[in-house]
Amino acid sequence: MSQSIPKTSKTWQVVKPGEFEDMKFADKEIPEVGDSQCLVKLEGAVLNYRDLIIAKGTYPFGTVPDVVPGSDGAGTVVAVGKNVSRFQPGDKVITLFNQEHIGGPMVPGALKSGLGGVLDGTLREYGAFSEQGLVAMPKSLNAVEAAALTCAGLTAWNSLFGLEGKRLLPGQWVLTQGTGGVSMFALQFAKAIGAKVIATTSSNEKAEMLKKLGADHIINYKETPEWGAEAKKLAEGLGVHHIVEIGGPETMQQSLDAVRLDGHIGIIGFVAGNGSGPSFIDCLMKQVTTRGLLVGNRTMMEEMCAAVEAQPEALRPIIDDKKFKLEEVVDAYKYQWSAGHIGNVGIEIC
Repeated sequence: MSQSIPKTSKTWQVVKPGEFEDMKFADKEIPEVGDSQCLVKLEGAVLNYRDLIIAKGTYPFGTVPDVVPGSDGAGTVVAVGKNVSRFQPGDKVITLFNQEHIGGPMVPGALKSGLGGVLDGTLREYGAFSEQGLVAMPKSLNAVEAAALTCAGLTAWNSLFGLEGKRLLPGQWVLTQGTGGVSMFALQFAKAIGAKVIATTSSNEKAEMLKKLGADHIINYKETPEWGAEAKKLAEGLGVHHIVEIGGPETMQQSLDAVRLDGHIGIIGFVAGNGSGPSFIDCLMKQVTTRGLLVGNRTMMEEMCAAVEAQPEALRPIIDDKKFKLEEVVDAYKYQWSAGHIGNVGIEIC
């Protein structure tokens, strides 16, 4: 290992789930680089709702004690193991959310390879990652922008393009919810291929950002509680083809009201709460495909990165204006928890 690489790395850990302030920030020994691993100097990261509920102790999937949080990171390879062939020192890379989900559908082993949950994540200065769990960074992006592709970007891409026979086509209608990272990416991807977008929000200020990104219609869901029926009316009275569902059970009924027959609902999160949802018969009557998504595989991510590289300005990730340093992660968690952000909340590590 090069002498220029320090022996320790400033690192966050979830040592006591409950309050954000309970996370620990300390110098930790830089891990040994395995034969098939790359040591990455992390330079940028972004947060997701998942990171917040892991810290809160309410994440419904597995985590390990004292995990380094954060799934989304980008930086520079500084050392490689003897069997590494995909990267070399100096390469710019992005982390893959599920480190073992290389291609095809999700399988149990890949399900248990999530960064920041069962594997140490990205909220640190240096990390060792499998070469298979890294993707080349688009040259047009900085590290914070690139980090947003790991989870929010890939989830949106998977929702719109990841299911054969249901891939979004030009001219079709998409409905997005709010102005978080996944929804903003979905809006950008949809407009880039010539689809039409109906976006929901609760804020006139956020509505202006949605207009700038090309949303064809915007519904204020506080002013129009039955926004599903309104979206159906706007989509030629037939409903939308694709819905990026991030609210969960609390918003699913409105999504079913908005979707057209034989449409697709990508179920991504439950930021509006985890209560009871619509009945089985509601889904049956719409003949709708509902699909739970846990981000996506590396093949999809490489396809998405190629699209970003081809249209760098149209597909530049939306990073909230308020950015944070690595030592300010607790403040960043609180800011995202307040739901006042637009796009992704960025962490500058370099």
